[in-house]
Amino acid sequence: MTRKDYLQTISKSKKPFIIYKSEKGFDLYTNFSKKIILTKNNIHNFVNKIDKKSKNKKTDLYIGFFGYEILNNLIGVKLPRQKGHNFPKGIFYKPETIIGLKKELKYENTNFDNLNDKFKINISKKSYNKIFKKFKKKIKLGQTYQIKICTKYKNKSKIDPIDFFCRLAKTNLAPEAFLVKDRNFSIISCSPENLITKKGSNISTKPIAGTLKKTKRLNKYKALNFFNKNKKETKEHNMIVDMERSDLSKICETGTVKIFKEKIVEEYKDLYHYVSLIGGKLKEDISNLDIIKAMMPGGSVIGCPKISTLQLLNAQEKESRNIYTGSFGYIKFNGDMRFNIIIRSILNYKNFSEISVASGVVVDSNSNHEFNENYIKAKALMDLYK
Repeated sequence: MTRKDYLQTISKSKKPFIIYKSEKGFDLYTNFSKKIILTKNNIHNFVNKIDKKSKNKKTDLYIGFFGYEILNNLIGVKLPRQKGHNFPKGIFYKPETIIGLKKELKYENTNFDNLNDKFKINISKKSYNKIFKKFKKKIKLGQTYQIKICTKYKNKSKIDPIDFFCRLAKTNLAPEAFLVKDRNFSIISCSPENLITKKGSNISTKPIAGTLKKTKRLNKYKALNFFNKNKKETKEHNMIVDMERSDLSKICETGTVKIFKEKIVEEYKDLYHYVSLIGGKLKEDISNLDIIKAMMPGGSVIGCPKISTLQLLNAQEKESRNIYTGSFGYIKFNGDMRFNIIIRSILNYKNFSEISVASGVVVDSNSNHEFNENYIKAKALMDLYK
């Protein structure tokens, strides 16, 4: 059976599976022996239980996601009652089969779905401007220094998630791309941002803060020059890097946290990103739960300082973020882990799709620019429905 045939077969089988971007291509995880739906009551036990295992088989891991709400609960930040559709707060799976796939995913969509390409946005430009002005006042009062306003694009469509993911991987491949397909939902993501890579006692994070729309006149060098000269983008990036260094410093040995790559540019289908890479050496007594509580939710998609900014966001937002700005990845039984930040993602639940995006607001931000930046981030995903 070829790898192409395997994607066709697993699609027809209706069994749950996960595809995650790897260094050599993609890894497909399936034949799950356990499925753990997280709640605020079982999350501590789940993470601590993994921490106590030490086997070395390839399948000795749990793979899945933490939603935004449960990560807030984990660090003691309360959310008010919000609109939502009762989607799980987090799910992890124990795979018994892992198959390596090549970089070029091949799949033939035999469903020929009649997709709905019309999306409704949950916040109008006028409403966005009101929220923007409110948060600018909070910044001037010193209650936050940077904050991310979330907008959602929604529609009703029955989709073929493998087809979506394969097309996304071909046109907008991202280093943290993943697909989760279960009985009544799928998550398709071209996330570019790694939040945690832990191997042994070494840990790193790669914050992204800064977005520029691609044009025919731009290249990576010109984009870097733009970011370096733009005070707003540089200020935003510096604040997030400082916060991620602070988060790492809580769990790393003194003096080991360093910036390995500072303010580089990464290129994607519709935009350029301003990126840094930070790492350190973990203290001896740090657990996996300590790491997750220190690093999540990822600061680059929240704002800073993290706790007070989360409180401001949660008081303002009327809808649940669900998976958005949560984290997807795996925890191995030996303690190693890899997690991204769930952005640039489609959540399709009971044939309803939602795409959530956010842009950063600092004291010298422009409302129209930030609103339009959100659309740019969502466009590559909405294009899949055409």
